[in-house]
Amino acid sequence: MSALDTSEAGPLALVGGGEWTTGCTFDSELLTAAAASEVLVLPTGSAYEFPDQLVQQAASWFTGLGGSVRGLPVLTRRDAYLPELVEAVRSARFIYLAGSSPMHLRSVLKDTPVFDAMVSAWLSGAALAGTAAGADVLCDPMVDTRGGAFTVGLGVVQGVAVIPRFEQWSPDKVHRTVTLAPSDLFVAGIDSSTALLRSADGTWRVEGAGNVVVYRQGSMVSLDAMQP
Repeated sequence: MSALDTSEAGPLALVGGGEWTTGCTFDSELLTAAAASEVLVLPTGSAYEFPDQLVQQAASWFTGLGGSVRGLPVLTRRDAYLPELVEAVRSARFIYLAGSSPMHLRSVLKDTPVFDAMVSAWLSGAALAGTAAGADVLCDPMVDTRGGAFTVGLGVVQGVAVIPRFEQWSPDKVHRTVTLAPSDLFVAGIDSSTALLRSADGTWRVEGAGNVVVYRQGSMVSLDAMQP
């Protein structure tokens, strides 16, 4: 994907997993920032692992924040071409991409009308959040969490790759990943129930229960190094 004009984009959140639980303080902020009353949840990354349970969890969480949730069954690549699902994404004010398999997410969404609608909504001011595999796949390159190498992602976020559930990664796996990273790539390890948030001006900050650790050229750097 070529570079996007994000001057009018809404907030973007890369969540390390552990979504929709105590500590995810950023969700209320995203609702407010996007002037959204409904959150559109795409459980695509868990298409074969009880996606409805993800939607139910989101609904319980956002009800407590004064919002509502609509689950959108974009579970196969065929779904990503259905006009009614495309329009639901295009008109949404807050989109949450969730699930456990970044590879399935990529195979379903890449170069589809639903993906184009998601990017269009975000660039027009909607909030866009990806949690766990959803955070991973929004980047390009993305981390192959099975082994810590890199592969092609969706490219909404460029120049940054993320390691979700960073607190669960062994030092050896982290070292292998940051060593394999291209020299111009930031790799952000994001703990569960924690978000790396991007504002419309391109600045990054951390919110939530845990921490974010940033690497470049194999070494740890401060979050300030990512700022435009």
